Amino acid sequence: MTVQLDHQTLGIVFQSRPDILASIQTAADSPARIRLFNDIASYVHERLGSADAQDGPASKRRRIDVAQSPTQTHPIGHTQSRPLPAGSQLAALSPDAASQDFVLLEINDISITAPQRKKYDLCFTKNFLYARAPGTSVPLQGIVYPWKSIEHAFYLPVPDKSQVQYNYVLLPRDSYLPTTKQGSTNPGDRQTPLEPLVFTVPATAPKPGSVGGPSVKTAEAVSDTYSSLFHWALTTSMRSAGNHSCQLIGSDPKLFHSVARQPHRPNEKAVHVKAFRGSKDGFLFFLPTGILWGFKKPLLFLPLDRIVAVSYTNVLRTTFNIVVELDTDHHHVRSGDANGGGAVEKEIEFGMIDQEDYRGIDETYVRRHGLADRSMAEQRKAKRELAENIKKHPAAAGEGDIEGKAEGGSAADDGLTELERAQREAEQRLQDEEDEMEEDYDPGSEGESEGEGGSSEEEEDDDEDAQGEYDEDDEDEGGED
Repeated sequence: MTVQLDHQTLGIVFQSRPDILASIQTAADSPARIRLFNDIASYVHERLGSADAQDGPASKRRRIDVAQSPTQTHPIGHTQSRPLPAGSQLAALSPDAASQDFVLLEINDISITAPQRKKYDLCFTKNFLYARAPGTSVPLQGIVYPWKSIEHAFYLPVPDKSQVQYNYVLLPRDSYLPTTKQGSTNPGDRQTPLEPLVFTVPATAPKPGSVGGPSVKTAEAVSDTYSSLFHWALTTSMRSAGNHSCQLIGSDPKLFHSVARQPHRPNEKAVHVKAFRGSKDGFLFFLPTGILWGFKKPLLFLPLDRIVAVSYTNVLRTTFNIVVELDTDHHHVRSGDANGGGAVEKEIEFGMIDQEDYRGIDETYVRRHGLADRSMAEQRKAKRELAENIKKHPAAAGEGDIEGKAEGGSAADDGLTELERAQREAEQRLQDEEDEMEEDYDPGSEGESEGEGGSSEEEEDDDEDAQGEYDEDDEDEGGED
């Protein structure tokens, strides 16, 4: 009987080290070596299983159970995805939950700056984006992001670097608003809130061998640069997971750019300004959807639809401060605890901004978006409420889209986002209702009918009077005769 390698056990033990598996397959050139490798794999597998079953936490025991499941009959990297177990949100965010999804795409040696500053491998699965240490197969606690939890995503040039680099900023829900420093209102809650994810990529192409997984063939077509690769991977993954509301937003020099020249990249317009929040220095980005402050912790994002007004203080000869007033309506700021245990701040101030950028900030951005006018805040709030209602009732929004397509062709051809399209449809419905009300009630029709009737009666009376006068004249003439 021919001795063969136990590929299943070897795949379980060395699933995170395909290089070792390749070396074993090359070195297994005799029955004696094949038996030796099989014995080593069996021994290590048994030791891992028994140690985790006795002393390891429940999460590790479940990972061993997953590894021993029949799904491991598939090739490495193609293990069958299992549905997430029913339970708390904490379970859904745990590394164990993410480990149940097989890795579709893996991009190695990515510099992560938040929530931790270190190089990790980024793994894309059907339901999650997570980081793991090189040479391991376990997702890192605190760097596991369900695709559906990501509310904002940005692509920004890294300031003050001689070499062109870009930051990807992913903001989970309830992770980016400024909050007061208070203790948690529910100390018994063990859930650790997600922090923003920030990672940096160069402007070059990915290194050879740094991209892997079943989707690597598709990824090769968009891997001219790290940016093109991540743009495709992030957008495709969110859409596949059902997250259609989050758009990957980039900075736009046409929308805002600083007048200050960058000494390290003088031919490139800076899309940021330097600013302080308290004693921390950072950068303000004026983006199409809001104002971002980074990249020091805690990173902040102030969406346009939450800004009530923008004002200026401490206007000096060389610097000035910006004060942003936020809408803190508790009906819409629902997760104060997730923002660090405190309530959302009413006002936030950014100081020591260069006076040269005052005009650009005020005229190009603040006034263009109506942020200096308090009356416009209600319109922005209404748009936010509309978007939240669409998220709560996607079926109703879908019916509107179907009607729109039936009447005016494909809605995707109008160049609008789903939110803008839904807003336009809502405004159109209101206008249609007003038009119907005006058509049903015509205040002048009844009056005109009465007036016409009155005129006829008056004309008849006048005719009778005139006829009477004529008859009287005839009688008088006849009498005289």
